[in-house]
Amino acid sequence: MRSIMMGLLLATLLVSFAFADETPAPGNTAGAAEADSIVTAEPTWAVVAAMRSSIIPFATDERKVATFIPFVYYDDPGAVFYFRGLEGGATFWRPGDWHFSAMGRLRFLDIPAEYQNQIQGDTFMGGLQARYAPFGPWHLDLEILSDMKGHEIANARLGAIWLDPRLTLRAYFQTQYKTSKFNSYYFGLGEEEVNSGVELGVGASAMYSIASNFFVFGRAETSLLDKPVRDVSFVNHDMTVQVFLGAGFKNDRTRTTPSVQKAKRYVRLAHGWVTPSSLADILHFKAESDPDNHQMTSIFYGHPLSDSLIGIPINVYFHSGFSWHWKNRKENIQEFILAVKFYYTIPLPIRLKLGVAEGWSWVTDIPFVEDRELRKKGYEPSQLLNYLDFSVDLNLGDIFGGETLDRTWLGYDIHHRSAIFESASQFGRIKGGSNVQMIYLQYDF
Repeated sequence: MRSIMMGLLLATLLVSFAFADETPAPGNTAGAAEADSIVTAEPTWAVVAAMRSSIIPFATDERKVATFIPFVYYDDPGAVFYFRGLEGGATFWRPGDWHFSAMGRLRFLDIPAEYQNQIQGDTFMGGLQARYAPFGPWHLDLEILSDMKGHEIANARLGAIWLDPRLTLRAYFQTQYKTSKFNSYYFGLGEEEVNSGVELGVGASAMYSIASNFFVFGRAETSLLDKPVRDVSFVNHDMTVQVFLGAGFKNDRTRTTPSVQKAKRYVRLAHGWVTPSSLADILHFKAESDPDNHQMTSIFYGHPLSDSLIGIPINVYFHSGFSWHWKNRKENIQEFILAVKFYYTIPLPIRLKLGVAEGWSWVTDIPFVEDRELRKKGYEPSQLLNYLDFSVDLNLGDIFGGETLDRTWLGYDIHHRSAIFESASQFGRIKGGSNVQMIYLQYDF
């Protein structure tokens, strides 16, 4: 039941700290207003590399901890699903100025890095959110959230967003009610019973587009811990502090023409074979076969986001998929993927398309080869890992002719799960992962 719930949660939500809603707002000039009138009707998307640094509230020799966060962002005005970096969900009711959503948000447990693989305390908090946005840049969020073990919190957050074609500013004030079960688990660490309490927090962020699709951002948050938590014998800070710095690619809000004019949606059906070899060995054509012959089948949907990236004809897609790891040494395993994918087409007589994707992958159980290889290295595996996809496609229409085949591509890709060299607490501080070599057909429509 827990695996099914987590699968549904990740399939409909996930992921940002640097973003809230891209709520339309008037620009500062007539030109900016003209740009907003076009761009805000398009999906807001981003792929981001960020560093998070935070104070450890417990009495440890290590006072701070940092983690690397790669994540994706996709938010289409009026659509049901949204993914905002470290949070996401599905909006199921919009009466007047209210938006009601089922949503989830990643919560970090700040402990020394050396213990994070063993404990793996970062977790998704899922539940319901009601957003009230009656006027201007302001909105009020009311949330009831719980982790998979029933540790509940409730949030009331007053937030605001100010938009300019290049600069976006956000700020919020929040009160958070934490139950005794929550405080005892996340601050008492199962060793001390902690009463319920109310935590107060504030945060602000700035995001600036340097040129075209490239942007940088920063965010700072601080919270005053409630008295029951401050009274825990091994909690020696009254406040929590976390800072985010990052950069990435996003939709260009300065555009005065639609971002997508040529790119088509696609469906990709693939089948592949697991290899115990590293990504480096595969790229050097030194991949070994799996003696147990583990295999995987996947289906992906690609939604076009932009025909170009920083002025280069690189197509950008929101790339989401589902994989089935076939039964062999373990029961059948399901995998859910959210990513942004970039394609560059080389205009040869037979068109060649190169692709790379970045995102997150969650599995209902650890695949056998991945589990075996990580435990050999002394790691506790993680269901949530970073996802990479490297692909090369040939256009079948250029080979055989015909309108249908002109929309069809034969491809090879490397389906890669890893944890970015122990740099990411949300991925369990792991070095290593798993690889599957895939053959697929992709159809544009």
